[in-house]
Amino acid sequence: MQPAPKRALPGDFAVRNATAAALRVNHAGEYGAKRIYAGQLAVLKNHAVADELKHMAAQEEVHLATFNQLLPAMRVRPTLLMPLWHVGGWVLGAGTALLGAKAAMACTVAVETVITEHYNEQLQSGALDSTLVSTIEKFRDEEMEHHDIGIAHDAESTPLYAPLTGAIKGICKAAIWLSARV
Repeated sequence: MQPAPKRALPGDFAVRNATAAALRVNHAGEYGAKRIYAGQLAVLKNHAVADELKHMAAQEEVHLATFNQLLPAMRVRPTLLMPLWHVGGWVLGAGTALLGAKAAMACTVAVETVITEHYNEQLQSGALDSTLVSTIEKFRDEEMEHHDIGIAHDAESTPLYAPLTGAIKGICKAAIWLSARV
C-alpha cells in the first residue's frame, strides 16, 4: 500500500494565494510606473526634472525586471490587464507632464504614496512568502524616495493638488484591486 500523497496545508494555500496576488499586483504596478515615467519623459525630456525622472525610471526598471523573473519562477501569471496598464500608465504620465513638471511630480507623489502603503500592507500581513520580504522592503524604500523627490520638486504647489492626487490615488487603488483579481 502506498502512502497518501502529501497535501498542502491550509496555511500553505493561503500563503501561496497571497504571494501570487502580491506578485501579480507588484509586477503590474512596476510596469505601470515604468509607463508613467516613459510618458513623463516624452513630454519633459529637456526639462530640469528630466534627470530625476530618469533616475526614478531606472529604479522602476530594476523593480520590473525582478518581478519579471519572479513571476515564472513562482509560477504566477501576470494580470490580464497589462495592455490597459501599458496605455493607461503612459497617458497618466504624459497627461500630468503636459500640465507641467510640478503636476508630473504630484503624480509621482500620489502613485508612490499608494504603492508605499501597499507594500507596507504586504509586509505587515505576514502572509507573504518569506523570500520576498527583503525585496519588497527595498523596493518600498525606493518608492518612498520617489515620493520624497516629488515633494522636493514642489509637487504640493501644483494647482488643484488635492483633487489631482486624490484622483490618481483612486486610480492606483482600483488598479491594485483589479490586478490582484484579473
